[in-house]
Amino acid sequence: MEAVYVDQHSGLVAECRQGNQKAQFELYRLYSKSMFNTAMRIVNHTDEAADILQEAFLDAFLRIADFRQETTFGLWIKRIVINKAISHLRKKKMEWVGLEDEQLNNVAAEENEAKDKDEELQLQAEEIRKAIQLLPGGYRIVLSLYLLEGYDHEEISHILQISENTSRTQFLRAKRKLIENIKKHQNRYN
Repeated sequence: MEAVYVDQHSGLVAECRQGNQKAQFELYRLYSKSMFNTAMRIVNHTDEAADILQEAFLDAFLRIADFRQETTFGLWIKRIVINKAISHLRKKKMEWVGLEDEQLNNVAAEENEAKDKDEELQLQAEEIRKAIQLLPGGYRIVLSLYLLEGYDHEEISHILQISENTSRTQFLRAKRKLIENIKKHQNRYN
């Protein structure tokens, strides 16, 4: 049985295909805030995220005829935003943390240890967002794609052109660093 996607904004998409600028503005209004947040989580810079947002919507509206509506417009534009944000980072020649063979062998064991040591942290969303922003770029991107965007490590490896093991390790290290950042933040106010 084939999955069927029902896009509540398919009428607006149809109007966009006919060049209706009001429909374009309405789709932008509906999705711009969440797409800005997606870009921001990846590039961690307000002006760059705003540029990526504009480029993504411009690209989407120029290619709206290519949108086959096999998914929702929201998922389609999110994919464009993520790809543009990652391309932007590649242009800046962001470096990924390399891994030694020994480290790769220990990833599974470290993940199990980390699961056992996870503490229940109940913080306000703003504190967590600030702690995520303090993460190094590679950590922040993998953590955001995995936890916030819902991608698995295989998908992340394809998006970022890294190995699955690198994705897993970056996620594990990001999680540890995030907990460390949160604890430091808590200690300042206790």
